[in-house]
Amino acid sequence: MAKEVELYVGEALGRYGFPHGHPFGPDRQDAFWKEAEKRGLPKRVALREPREAKREEIERFHKHEHVERVRVLSVEGHGSIDYGDTPAYPGVYDASANVVGAALDGLEQVMTGACYRTFQPIGGLHHARRAGAAGFCVFNDCGVVIDTLRSRYGVKRVAYVDIDVHHGDGLYYPYEEDPDLIYADIHEDGRFLYPGTGHDYERGKGAGEGLKLNVPMQPGSGDTEFYAAWERVVEHVRKHKPEFIVFQCGADSIAGDPLAHLQYTPAAHAHAARSLCALANEMTQGRIMGFGGGGYNRGNLAAAWCGVLDAFIKGSEP
Repeated sequence: MAKEVELYVGEALGRYGFPHGHPFGPDRQDAFWKEAEKRGLPKRVALREPREAKREEIERFHKHEHVERVRVLSVEGHGSIDYGDTPAYPGVYDASANVVGAALDGLEQVMTGACYRTFQPIGGLHHARRAGAAGFCVFNDCGVVIDTLRSRYGVKRVAYVDIDVHHGDGLYYPYEEDPDLIYADIHEDGRFLYPGTGHDYERGKGAGEGLKLNVPMQPGSGDTEFYAAWERVVEHVRKHKPEFIVFQCGADSIAGDPLAHLQYTPAAHAHAARSLCALANEMTQGRIMGFGGGGYNRGNLAAAWCGVLDAFIKGSEP
């Protein structure tokens, strides 16, 4: 291939994970890496280490007060960063800043033409709000990427696509009235699952009305239902003509996840990734970034993320 897919892994990213048996533990990157090695995927990509994002970079999306609070709690090493789901631990600021820094380094690689696609398994922290953490998410790396595309690269028309089992509320609401953020999210119905949002009538407001698509799925939905919903996502994204695609591919929608009730197989994630690569080749000069998101069954996340990475590798050049 003329230009490689870049994969972000490393010790600094692996430190983003909460201790004492938390579902989002620090072993998730290792679970993915072991499966990736079995499939020979690391030999087919360019491996990159993360860098730590600067505070001013994180504050492109987040309020200064939130960033400062995380820094203080990181030194103290205890307490809760949100309302109890996201505990502080020593070094949580540095780990979170490396998640954002890896995303920004990947963005630079794509925008300078070093590669067409990047994948960051430890990333896609889609619940973090501008002013606070939520749902295991300290800093919203995807939000920082979107705001950096606008402020640094002049790319306004961005598609954010999310298949994590939980609604990406930390991306939906900050951009609810944004006329250039194309949003498409397939998730378990919020009546049954955190964060309780993402209803089908939530289609944006004001100038952003109609740019947002939320597709809530009933508990027990499997691949057949996902493929039908996915066609709506493809139609939505194509209709609104993005310049760049951000893909959050949480694996907690696969059957057997301890925190949710959908019944997809990893084939759903591979299908979505192949489809988005085709859309990227058609509409965004091939530019797409993938983020691992949630997933609390280690075998599931390893299989799903490896399927996404394989699809990114096989995606033809635009």
